[in-house]
Amino acid sequence: MLRWLARIAWACWSPVRRYVRMSKDDGGDDDDDLPGSALGDSLIWWRDLEKHSYGEFSFAVVQANEVLEDQSQVETGCDATFVGVYDGHGGPEASRFICDHLFLHLMKHAHEHGTISEDILRSAFSATEEGFLKLVRRTYGIKPMIAAIGSCCLAGVIWRGTLYVANLGDSRAVIGSLGKSNKVVAEQLTRDHNASMEDVRQELRSLHPDDSHIVFMKHGVWRIKGIIQVSRSIGDAYLKKPEFSLDPSFPRFHLPEPIRRPVLTAEPSVYSRVLRSQDKFIIFASDGLWEHLSNQRAVEIVHNNPRAVCYPSDIYGIARRLLKAALAEAARKREMRYADLKKVEKGIRRFFHDDITVVVIFLDHELLGEKMQVPEVSIRGFVDTVEPSNFSVLQGMNSNPRSIL
Repeated sequence: MLRWLARIAWACWSPVRRYVRMSKDDGGDDDDDLPGSALGDSLIWWRDLEKHSYGEFSFAVVQANEVLEDQSQVETGCDATFVGVYDGHGGPEASRFICDHLFLHLMKHAHEHGTISEDILRSAFSATEEGFLKLVRRTYGIKPMIAAIGSCCLAGVIWRGTLYVANLGDSRAVIGSLGKSNKVVAEQLTRDHNASMEDVRQELRSLHPDDSHIVFMKHGVWRIKGIIQVSRSIGDAYLKKPEFSLDPSFPRFHLPEPIRRPVLTAEPSVYSRVLRSQDKFIIFASDGLWEHLSNQRAVEIVHNNPRAVCYPSDIYGIARRLLKAALAEAARKREMRYADLKKVEKGIRRFFHDDITVVVIFLDHELLGEKMQVPEVSIRGFVDTVEPSNFSVLQGMNSNPRSIL
């Protein structure tokens, strides 16, 4: 009887939890089945299950750095869904800038052209890069280290049944589709712009034939100019423009010779596809997840576990489950239990794993052609408040593509 009443109470509570969120891991006993007894990690933020225009999504972030360098957002509207994952390095300034500006640039260009397309995504990335470099130029004199701050940038938009994805760096979008015998199959939608990849090293050498040190191994890791692993990013101005070079007082970022041409670029890899009935979900995540989970392992975790169930003690959102599976693997690699890893404070935690962001977008195909009543909201990782989304500019595009969206 009590369990039945609890289920009714929870059903009544569910519509409210969008605005009254319980998002920090409180040490409950809902995850004893996970490796390493993944209980009560205070550095994890989450939203277990929310609505978007084509289904539901799950969102989770874990902090490892003293200051969180991952920034992320999900924007929902009645006609479209936007996901952004921005994995910063050198500091949070670039990833925060992207989170504040990329989606707005996307909406501006979509409004001007009356559509969303691969070229619109490229334009939004270009405008964001240009804006951040202007910020660097304004502040370089008083804060030269701003030139060494950058961010990977992964963005995805679902609009009119088509998925558009653009990427700089090594964050990754992976789609889970049903194959033969109803087995889920992983397909990576993005290209990793990381010097660990042979094709990236070849690309760099072909672009810089006169620089024998454009990419080399340092301390067992392939790095561009011996400094950075990613070959494309927003920011990192010191590797793009000689005017932002850093002197020997910044030994980690000092280049013995000034650059003749940009070493890194902000030209994204862009991909689009019409979503098919066998496409069941998309995982967007920073590289901290993929360092510990393969694409196939990740999609199997999503496929083999429920999104969420009604009874409170059983609720365990799939993004959080992916996150903790990765953390359990990070602990295993250090020959420790996750129960011990979760006690490690931020800052020190970075020696064990990176900041990690995970967004899982479920694709409910019966909704793809429907006008869903979905709140137009903006949800940001590790931010408690929910803000209105600027997706309102998309309204009306279906009837008049030149009007305000």
